[in-house]
Amino acid sequence: MAVLLGVFMLILSGCSQKTNQEGGSDSGSSSKTTEITLGFYSSGSADKKMNEIIAQFEKEHPNIKIKTQNAPYQQFFQKLDTQIAGGNAPDVWLSDGVFVQKYAERGAAKDLTELINKDLNKDDYYGLDFNKGPEGKYWAVPQGIQIAALFYNKDMFDKAGVDYPDESWTWEDLKKAGAKLTIDTSGKTADESGFNASSVNQYGLTFFNITEGWMTVLKSYGGGVLGDDLKKSIVDSPENKEAVNYIVDGMERGIFTDPSDLQAFQSPMSPFPSQTAAMRIGIYARVLAANETGVNYDVTVLPKGPDGKRFSPVIANSWIISNKTSDEKAKAAWEWIKYWVSEDDVQKQWAELGEAVPVKKSVANSDLFLNSGDKPKNKQAFLDSFDFAGTLDVNAVWSEWVKVMGDNLNRAFLNETTVDKALENADKEVQDVLDEFYNK
Repeated sequence: MAVLLGVFMLILSGCSQKTNQEGGSDSGSSSKTTEITLGFYSSGSADKKMNEIIAQFEKEHPNIKIKTQNAPYQQFFQKLDTQIAGGNAPDVWLSDGVFVQKYAERGAAKDLTELINKDLNKDDYYGLDFNKGPEGKYWAVPQGIQIAALFYNKDMFDKAGVDYPDESWTWEDLKKAGAKLTIDTSGKTADESGFNASSVNQYGLTFFNITEGWMTVLKSYGGGVLGDDLKKSIVDSPENKEAVNYIVDGMERGIFTDPSDLQAFQSPMSPFPSQTAAMRIGIYARVLAANETGVNYDVTVLPKGPDGKRFSPVIANSWIISNKTSDEKAKAAWEWIKYWVSEDDVQKQWAELGEAVPVKKSVANSDLFLNSGDKPKNKQAFLDSFDFAGTLDVNAVWSEWVKVMGDNLNRAFLNETTVDKALENADKEVQDVLDEFYNK
């Protein structure tokens, strides 16, 4: 550690000397300092590392001073919306990836297309295109990537005598294996006579919400929620009906958790790390809880749909520059973003936290990430998933349409309505949300 620290200080020293040689300010310089406000949502131990990286940035950019503004997730975004409305948002902030288009389409985010084209080699990074709107403009630069894979409990598979999942699996293969891994309170599995689906001790698959639940299945079955322009609902389709019927069947048979099952847990994310479910659709951040609880698990790519289509949902949590900030502050904010994504040392430090897939491909494909020694062993599955990854049909009213879509699907999942009626109603309600915003 001491050797690494020494090398790092030499690097900083070299950068400082270069800055002074090129006319940057040292302790005796009177060059102007630009102060920017950087906002980010708190995430426990990651806050300390964020502040360390900010301090490093300031040492290497002596003419830029960063003032931080952070809060827990919900409070941060509630306050941010108020600040944007009042015209006093941070100069640069960290956005949940699902909100980037909301800020872009509401005029809060600066168009970064020209800066990205000028300063970044797009082939060096994961996730840039996930922040591109339908019009082709880039509105943000990823800070870390959340991409989903199939998590599976190796001990449960071994005990059941079921082969581990791999890239050949379809969703039907998952359900068949899940039946052998689903156990009721009497010890019977879901493929045995007398199994009680209303009294399950161990589920085959835990299934939660849009990101780690229904959107993955819909998309891999050839369906989805919004059309290419993100302004038209495509919910009521034959592909979606097939996908939702598949899900409902899994829930009725007790193989998949349904919304009522999840209420018995401390958190809807708990079944897999608490070893109550053999499998889960999980974004990369879920490795933290699994590792903390000591689950013996690994990951593989998500299953294929009936026509061989595969889909992995991705959320690119990203840096946004305020459209209201001055040119001087926007320039300084861009220096921060470039530093974050392009500096190997910064990317490596963030990767060591283990909470996201690194943005820079060279770091993501290095031993530091792929062979860190921590579970899962097959981290390559997350990188392979970029070949068939896509967003969650994010747009300006993503939160609003997700709620009405989710409410309707949950009624079908709980057998309160038919699949056909749920999708028909969801199609209308999602379109109403879209029209209310886009037809103003």
